[in-house]
Amino acid sequence: MTALTSVGMGALAPAQAEAPTLYADNGTMSGSLFDAPAGRYVALGDSYAAGPLIPAQTGRPAGCLRSTQNYPSVLANSGGFTDFTDASCSGATTEHLTGPQAVAAGPNPPQLDALDGSESLVTLTIGGNDIGFASIITECSTRSSTNLLGAACRDFYTADGSDELAQRIDDTADDVAAVLAAIRERSPRAQVALVGYPVILPDSGPGCFPVAPFSPGDTAYLRDTQKSLNAMLEAKAADAGVDYVDTYTPTIGHDICKLPGVKWVEGLVPTSPAAPVHPNDRGMRAMAAATGEVVGVPVAPPSSELIEVADAG
Repeated sequence: MTALTSVGMGALAPAQAEAPTLYADNGTMSGSLFDAPAGRYVALGDSYAAGPLIPAQTGRPAGCLRSTQNYPSVLANSGGFTDFTDASCSGATTEHLTGPQAVAAGPNPPQLDALDGSESLVTLTIGGNDIGFASIITECSTRSSTNLLGAACRDFYTADGSDELAQRIDDTADDVAAVLAAIRERSPRAQVALVGYPVILPDSGPGCFPVAPFSPGDTAYLRDTQKSLNAMLEAKAADAGVDYVDTYTPTIGHDICKLPGVKWVEGLVPTSPAAPVHPNDRGMRAMAAATGEVVGVPVAPPSSELIEVADAG
């Protein structure tokens, strides 16, 4: 979702604060859907938008770990936008859309500052950090491996009789709604798309311990938690009158349990350049294709290096 696991969590701490990445072109890019300039596109969000560790990293700012192959960049190139601003930043929460994000060399400006009202498209991926994605993965990978016949992670988060992670999702809903309202206010003429999170664990079955270090019971619990987060985002998009992009369904079968070349989201130990438990370049292209289908920009989906195979675990 939005931050690295304990394997590489420190890499997501922004190292410096600079302006968002800007791209511009004087005319329509080749292969674009549009015969005329497509206008201004601003991308907002967390590491599932930024693309940490996927080559090439833009370095503007380096601490945001933003890739030129993330889904916003792929979408912008396919759509021929004459003005593209990528303000996404790894580690961002809803708070960092309207307020500065703490970084090593100074605060990263609020992402909504990138909006000036001239936008024709705004995309946003947010919410994973609000519920504590990195800490959840770390907590569950530690607890679950001690009890493969049970569900130690689920038991930890439901110890008081209620589901703490479900409550975190509920608590985040109002913050997502507020951000969407702020985007609509600042960019009243823009098409706004809230982009959900792609599949991480297999959509069914026990998982693939030890590649994904979760018991079958905890695999089911974490899978359901991600689905609940996406369902909340979809509901908030509908309430705000903006588009929702389902990236989960089109990425089923390309989870962290698949072999390299087939998986589009890396595991805790990545096998291609990407952050742990984050999309690789194929995953980003899949997210771009799903987003393009909603906003009217054709994007070729990723191809696998391997024929679809059984789970790696």
